[in-house]
Amino acid sequence: MCGIVGILSTTKKDTALYIYDALTILQHRGQDAAGIVTSHKGRFYMRKSNGLVRNSFRTKHMAKLLGDMGIGHVRYPTAGSSSGAEAQPFYVNSPYGIAFAHNGNLTNTKQLEKELFEQDLRHINTNSDSEILLNVFASELAKLKKQRINEKDIFDSVSQVHKRVRGAYAAIGMIPGYGIFGFRDPNGIRPLILGKRTTEGGTKYMLASESVALTALGYQITRDIEPGETVVIDREGNVFTQQCADNAKYSPCIFEFVYFARPDSVIDNISVYKSRLRMGDRLADKINREWDVNDIDVVIPIPDTSRVAALQLAHKLKVKYSEGLIKNRYIARTFIMPGQKQRKKSVRQKLSTIELEFKGKNVLLVDDSIVRGTTSEQIVQMARDAGANKVFFASAAPPVRHPNVYGIDMSSEKEFIAHDKNVDQICQAIGADKLIYQDLDDLIWCVQQGNSNITEFDCSCFNGEYVTQDIDKNYLDQIESLRSDSAKQKNNTLDTSELICNDVE
Repeated sequence: MCGIVGILSTTKKDTALYIYDALTILQHRGQDAAGIVTSHKGRFYMRKSNGLVRNSFRTKHMAKLLGDMGIGHVRYPTAGSSSGAEAQPFYVNSPYGIAFAHNGNLTNTKQLEKELFEQDLRHINTNSDSEILLNVFASELAKLKKQRINEKDIFDSVSQVHKRVRGAYAAIGMIPGYGIFGFRDPNGIRPLILGKRTTEGGTKYMLASESVALTALGYQITRDIEPGETVVIDREGNVFTQQCADNAKYSPCIFEFVYFARPDSVIDNISVYKSRLRMGDRLADKINREWDVNDIDVVIPIPDTSRVAALQLAHKLKVKYSEGLIKNRYIARTFIMPGQKQRKKSVRQKLSTIELEFKGKNVLLVDDSIVRGTTSEQIVQMARDAGANKVFFASAAPPVRHPNVYGIDMSSEKEFIAHDKNVDQICQAIGADKLIYQDLDDLIWCVQQGNSNITEFDCSCFNGEYVTQDIDKNYLDQIESLRSDSAKQKNNTLDTSELICNDVE
């Protein structure tokens, strides 16, 4: 899961500043690395580095990121290493020069890498599937053998990409002297939205992973890019769109609404905030059916993602709501940290308890989901250490039992606490007195109410059903070997941060 943004301005040359601001807004989608590429007078200017956006760019870098168009990326690693060599955007010089940023995960990378080497005669320099996606597109565009391109050429090339590539991908690219473009996989698994901002000085266009990046910077939302659709914006500000995939169908990732997206975002015309309110409602209904609500003295969310659902749950149960856990905002999101040891270390650094909200009380802790159980177990113990009489636990999502192969770091089912346990066994493992999960049908209902035209979601981490229909046990074994915590630790023993080639230093 990553965050991507692309901006084109018809007059202004301050594009890099807006991209920087957009990336800080999308920082929750990736905290491993950040990068910006701009274009000015036919040349690319690039800066990318490990770490948060605010640590990756200084005034001297921003001053040299010239141009009226550019793209940016915040990285969340699921495979390979977390070194700077795989920071995005990526770049190829042929044809035309293309800068490229990608959010998602391809599922036929081995096949594509072989094809690129043997048929397309292209070299892949990293373990990133984003570089593979870029080279597939570049190869298709090169086959046109044209000196100057137009929007139809990009549409035709993306159409061929869809025929060759499998998996989840929302991508933004830039061609110097021409413009920017973006496209989305035929299932719409990863989000991409278009907006514009008109001022006296001209018009700016933005493509971004989430609507909040647009609205926070004063852009008006135009619409979501549809599954399989491509949008092209040329230097004059002309916007062209075309459906480039056969049998495109909405199947967005439901985990965006559970955890990844900001609550103030709207994805595929579905409010993330309202979806989480409904999650709290439905979970409260289940608690009312199965538990004695009088046993609960206080509802406490595990900040930040579960706060909306927990507040609505407490309201419906007519139980006191309290912010009993305080978050250190300078610690990264523990779920997206690349390694179990780092996650364990960070939980108690990230959260602290207000003892008076726990002492002598039966506490219901509410989280958005339980994946590895690391955080849940430690927070339950923190509640007991703060004097809680009983500690109950509720998850706004169903048990995570299957790997996610579309860009979320859920690769090894053996690392999931729910992999080989029933609810009672999970409850015992995290040390809670009671545990309750949202039902999958209820979760789907909560999200679908925002847009009844979407009839299918990717719920693979909950039900093991993969919308691309190309996932088998061999593939799952393969990604486990590449993306497990032990594999990441091994890959990160080689520090390749010096391999970054930056024009802007």
